[in-house]
Amino acid sequence: MAWNEPGGGGNQHDPWSGGGRRGGGNGGGGKGGGNQPPDLDEALKKFQDKLNGMLGGRGGKKGGSGGKGGGGKPRNAFTLPGLLIVVALAIWAASGFYLVDQSERGVVLRFGKFQEVVTPGLQWNPPLIDDVRMVNVTRVRSLTQTQSMLTRDENIVEVEISAQYQVSDPRDFVLNVRNPQLSIENALDSALRHVVGGTDMIDILTSGREILGSSVASRLQSYQDSYGTGIRLQTINIESTSAPDQVIDAFDDVIRAREDRQRTINQGMAYANAIIPEAQGQAQRIVEQGQGYRESVVAEARGQASRFSALLTQYEDAPAIMRERLYLDAVSEVFGNTSKVMVDVANDAPLMYLPLDQLGRSGSSSAQQGEEGELDPRVLERLRGTQGASSSSGNTSNSSNTGGIRREGR
Repeated sequence: MAWNEPGGGGNQHDPWSGGGRRGGGNGGGGKGGGNQPPDLDEALKKFQDKLNGMLGGRGGKKGGSGGKGGGGKPRNAFTLPGLLIVVALAIWAASGFYLVDQSERGVVLRFGKFQEVVTPGLQWNPPLIDDVRMVNVTRVRSLTQTQSMLTRDENIVEVEISAQYQVSDPRDFVLNVRNPQLSIENALDSALRHVVGGTDMIDILTSGREILGSSVASRLQSYQDSYGTGIRLQTINIESTSAPDQVIDAFDDVIRAREDRQRTINQGMAYANAIIPEAQGQAQRIVEQGQGYRESVVAEARGQASRFSALLTQYEDAPAIMRERLYLDAVSEVFGNTSKVMVDVANDAPLMYLPLDQLGRSGSSSAQQGEEGELDPRVLERLRGTQGASSSSGNTSNSSNTGGIRREGR
């Protein structure tokens, strides 16, 4: 038998209630003794009744045979618009939150007028009132141009140039210039034409490229500062410079000739740098040698003068002794530099010659001493006697028996 039989009255067998409903009179059902789940239709109906009550509508009739119909209450005309306004305000406020990245800055415009520059992080601005424009301030932007232009010497040259830049002021970058990319392209073209127009073509093609790049960079930055674009240049690179295709071969020959000329100049300078220091060193050495010779001569002259002064003092004290000493010193110096020895044996004896120079060249000093014993004993004896007589006569007085050399010298 089904639990929900038609016409069952209070004898409804609910499988969840554990028994039939305990009915009241007139078919009015009381609540069952068991746990009964809520009816979805009834719950939805109650929610609609509450909503209608909030909006000022009539409430629904209560279920059951003994129930009475609910009475209506006056409708509030501002409840629904207010609820809609609150929901709209919540959605509007929630849509005002936004996130600014670390590499970006936000330029806030309120009704088209500049308000502020926001920093990275979570930000909020009233939607539909403020307009936030994000600007990347760390990204390096670049542009490249290739132009044909006229030089100062009325030649045409093709220049390829590239520029790298960053945004330094987000406010100026957004508000002062409508199209910053186009502005910097036009400014770069103007600066390049101005610098190239004041430079000769050969300088642009060879050694003047670095000067050309620095000049263009300074002029382009001055343009950006005067325009107020908020752009800061990083680098300017001259990628290539070339003559027109019709005359490129001739210009290549000119460039090679200039390179050969510069190489020859460098070789000459290297040779000069090697020769000049050597010549200067030799000149300095000669100068120093001359100074040394001058100092030695002056010192020797001063020494001789001092020696003469000392001898003069001694000569004034003993003239005869000093004359004898000077004579002996002169004779010793003269005969000390000759290789021959003259011996005066006696007044009437023949002159003897001893070849001592040949003896000195034939052997060493020890050999000379060994050969001395091989001489004639009579010669040695006469030499010893002569030396003794000469020394005795020199100590006594100026007699006639003095050696011939002394007599002739005096």
